[in-house]
Amino acid sequence: MKLFKFLGTYDFDSLPFDWGENYKLPNIPEKDLVIYEMNVRAFTSDESSGLENNIRGSYLGVIEKIPHLLELGINAVELLPVFEFDELEFQRRPNPRDHMINTWGYSTINFFSPMSRYASAGGGPVNASREFKLMVKALHSAGIEVILDVVYNHTNEADDPNPYTTSFRGIDNKVYYMLDNDGQLLNYSGCGNTLNCNHPVVMELILDSLRHWVTEYHVDGFRFDLASVLCRGTDGSPLNAPPLIRAIAKDAVLSRCKIIAEPWDCGGLYLVGSFPNWDRWAEWNGKYRDDLRKFFKGDAGMKGSFATRVAGSSDLYKVNNRRPYHSINFVIAHDGFTLYDLVSYNCKHNEANGEGGMDGSNDNFSWNCGFEGETDDASIKALRSRQMKNFHLALMISQGTPMMLMGDEYGHTRYGNNNSYGHDSSINNFLWGQLDARKNDHFRFFSKVIEYRHAHKVFSHENFLSKTDITWHEHNWDNYESKFLAFTLHDNNGGDIYLAFNAHDFFVEVMLPTPPTKRSWFRVVDTNLVSPDDFNLDGLPCKGNTYNIAPYSSILLEAKFSLENPPLTIVQ
Repeated sequence: MKLFKFLGTYDFDSLPFDWGENYKLPNIPEKDLVIYEMNVRAFTSDESSGLENNIRGSYLGVIEKIPHLLELGINAVELLPVFEFDELEFQRRPNPRDHMINTWGYSTINFFSPMSRYASAGGGPVNASREFKLMVKALHSAGIEVILDVVYNHTNEADDPNPYTTSFRGIDNKVYYMLDNDGQLLNYSGCGNTLNCNHPVVMELILDSLRHWVTEYHVDGFRFDLASVLCRGTDGSPLNAPPLIRAIAKDAVLSRCKIIAEPWDCGGLYLVGSFPNWDRWAEWNGKYRDDLRKFFKGDAGMKGSFATRVAGSSDLYKVNNRRPYHSINFVIAHDGFTLYDLVSYNCKHNEANGEGGMDGSNDNFSWNCGFEGETDDASIKALRSRQMKNFHLALMISQGTPMMLMGDEYGHTRYGNNNSYGHDSSINNFLWGQLDARKNDHFRFFSKVIEYRHAHKVFSHENFLSKTDITWHEHNWDNYESKFLAFTLHDNNGGDIYLAFNAHDFFVEVMLPTPPTKRSWFRVVDTNLVSPDDFNLDGLPCKGNTYNIAPYSSILLEAKFSLENPPLTIVQ
């Protein structure tokens, strides 16, 4: 058995960090966020990053790649866990996973310290603290907020069969962990132990940790891993008004922060749309993910659900003073298939994880477009490209807060592995050479669609859509076999936007609605076309009053003044 010592560090020598005279927080309204979920090490660890060895995979490496984030168009990064974590937990003893390294970081050792191995030149806690602040400062200077994925549902101290005492077990096991009547650890986290979050002592520890990251490191928000655990009492039973959740929502120091729940846990407490929120908490919308996947793979009966999701999921969030932006919309996250794999694999391929294929979700709602895995078939590759563009377009035009995964902007593949937590390799690493190869087609489309979202406020309403905000071009919602949806988002200034999504395997010819006075329809997006025709910011005028939409494709038309109908010039 391997033993590791984890020792705390106090820095009495360093001067206070200089945030700069002109430094300020981005303070981006929640409705305007576009979130990019990423892993600090994996982002620049690969040799293709072109960075010097001593900063690859580090906080400083992230700084070097800020120009890429700006070119992509995102304005918030959600960092996979950066609290000091046990990256070697799989190697404590011989087991089927002892060939892997915990690269995602969901094994917290210390709730107050940045991951020391993410510092440059071999790491170290003092360097890690300073360089983390340098990273936050640089991201803020670029107008990018920093959200941390935080793990307060369990720690690295393992389970009862293989106890691993590094802190709380040796302090007061009964206070810090949930136990059953026999004194055995309860496991609502799926990781062997469950932090006793609503015990007053533990609750204060968590609040102190959150405040520390806001005041000392200037982070802008938190995404809480398996947040339903934080809604359980000391005996594990669900609470209607969990004290910790309320305290986080009401805390003065945290008042400027985005707070996001992953509203489920491994004990079956699924709270999407019903997470206790005090009108502050946003949620990862798992129903958005599943409904979009089902619609675009061509499942019948999904049109109404698809419409509800892109319109802001009012069925889930139109309660009290909740807003559309409380829905964190995503199709892809770190856990599960990448976007490329979602359209390339029907089944998970997790053999490399050493668990006999028993790990990872079996409910991926994916479609391989006719062939499992890699292929040279041009028609299948073209269909996969269309499907990825369809997903991205739908995500970026939906009401709510969009989140995308690092690497999807170039079509990263994990070759069907939907649970790649233990691979410190190209499976998870951002491959900069592939980005360069796809810069003028796949990446161009992704970045232009994000740019278009930022430029058109009809996609980010403060309130839920009213009848004057949207027109559904649909008279037969109950048609179970229909896999086509079209609607118009109305701009107060007449710059309407028409969207249509065709998940059928045949062409659908539609009658276009009449555009606003003196305007004509211009095609901005047609995912069936190849780059650069798939996205044209100025738009190409549509001829006639119909449009023939290709199988498995989407279009976006904008009502604009044409040469024949220029805008009126008002002379003062």
